[in-house]
Amino acid sequence: MKKLSFCLLLSAFCFLQITGFSQNPLSNFSENNDIISNFSKLSQQQLIDTANAYFDKNSTDTALICYSLIINSPARDNDIEQQKKMIEAYLKSGIIFFYSCDYRNAYNYYIKALLLCEKINEPSYISRIYNNLGNIYHRFKRCDLAKNYYTKALNLYQDSVILLHILNNIGTNENLAGNNDSAFFYLNKALYIGKKINYQILDYIYNNIAMTYVDEMQYDSAYHYYHLALEDARKNNKPATEALVWENIGEMFLKINKTDSALYFFNLSKNIAEENNALEILGINYLNLSKIAESKGNIKGAFENYKMYVNIKDSIFDIDIFGDINQLQRLYEAMKTNQQIEQLALEQQIKERIIHYQKIIQFIILSVLLLVSCGLVFIYLQKRNLSRAYKALVEKNIEIIDYQKKATETYKAKYKKSALTHNMQDELSDTILNIMENTTTICDTEFTIDKLAVLVHSNNVYVSQVINNAFNKNFRSFLSSYRIREAQRLFAEPDATKYTIESIALQVGFKSRNAFREAFKEITGVTPNFYLQSMQEKK
Repeated sequence: MKKLSFCLLLSAFCFLQITGFSQNPLSNFSENNDIISNFSKLSQQQLIDTANAYFDKNSTDTALICYSLIINSPARDNDIEQQKKMIEAYLKSGIIFFYSCDYRNAYNYYIKALLLCEKINEPSYISRIYNNLGNIYHRFKRCDLAKNYYTKALNLYQDSVILLHILNNIGTNENLAGNNDSAFFYLNKALYIGKKINYQILDYIYNNIAMTYVDEMQYDSAYHYYHLALEDARKNNKPATEALVWENIGEMFLKINKTDSALYFFNLSKNIAEENNALEILGINYLNLSKIAESKGNIKGAFENYKMYVNIKDSIFDIDIFGDINQLQRLYEAMKTNQQIEQLALEQQIKERIIHYQKIIQFIILSVLLLVSCGLVFIYLQKRNLSRAYKALVEKNIEIIDYQKKATETYKAKYKKSALTHNMQDELSDTILNIMENTTTICDTEFTIDKLAVLVHSNNVYVSQVINNAFNKNFRSFLSSYRIREAQRLFAEPDATKYTIESIALQVGFKSRNAFREAFKEITGVTPNFYLQSMQEKK
């Protein structure tokens, strides 16, 4: 494993060096000069296509160079298509700065794009820009200003995908502002459109709906939507979203004081976040784990987790410091890049072909090494996970077999001196089953093993022995299984909403709601409320 990790890191480092994506901006300008020299030969359409391709691959530095070439190209007022490409370049550059926490530059690029849109009257782009401006204010919890921009975007949208993003953003913003009814309205509307166009942000919408239910203290509903979010994230291979959902589930359980469950979900989220470098989610998990450790009196564990949280917070969460540093870096890169573009516009120097081909060959070789390393790591991890799953399954099967053996031996020892023959057991078993199918009889709250013994013309010892031997259950579990089956039938009726949980419990023979709830969950694995809600959604 250490060798694989070392190969992966080495390949990634060489790849970054060759393509010029070093963390130090001052070391990249000679390489950038080569990149710009090649890109400057492309047409405007080729430049925007290339920039968008790098944008989609998260190669933001190279994407910014291409967008800068488009923005700094000589403007022609009568060329609408060129100005649309410039708007696209401004908009995508703003998005890059936003996700780098450089909100000042992001805002400036959005405004420049907005001014150009108003000049040529492009409402579809204006809607996207207003949505992104709303995201900036939402990030700083200025809910009123964010909603203002989201509303403007909503009035101008011309695309179902943009509408879906806007509705989801408004719903999230309303939840942050404490307007949960309004949040439900917008999020459910976004969910309807998302399902209709089959667009891959349903996991975020499900997660936001679940968080709103948590604020309303409707935890069963929240848990249901969190699981929908997990299913969608796994289906679309979005591990970072999966880590976020597990972290939110942990916070929900922590809120209702189920610390052990919260601890399990935080650790699960932390492991996924570590594997996928989701630093923001990882930091939140360390903070929550520190709180839990402190509440349990584990001061050392609390300190270690909080130290990990602070290390991540210093590099990711401190928006003001990170934004200022990133602002200076981007301004310096932009200044140097613009100087190089002006020089290349006059000279149009062409580098030697041999250097160009060498870089291509090196890039291909290192890319292959990187892919092979990633493949080996993936195969190793899959093999390890399969081995663990198989081992757990074997252990579980062994436990079940041991339990069955012990139960059989216990029953045999208990009824060793019984005069009940096999034929008598079979006859008594059939008679008991016939009685148990009579729901009127078994759903009587006063129905007991003594009454069952009278009905089958036997005694409670023989009845108990037959139930233990034939069905591997005691009388209480045996009776509960039939009563719960009747409750499930009532829940499945078309007009099931006319019943309350208490009335169903009494109808099937339980004297209290709590006894019914415990028996229902023991047999079905879910609560009666959750089961009834699931049946209604299926209808």
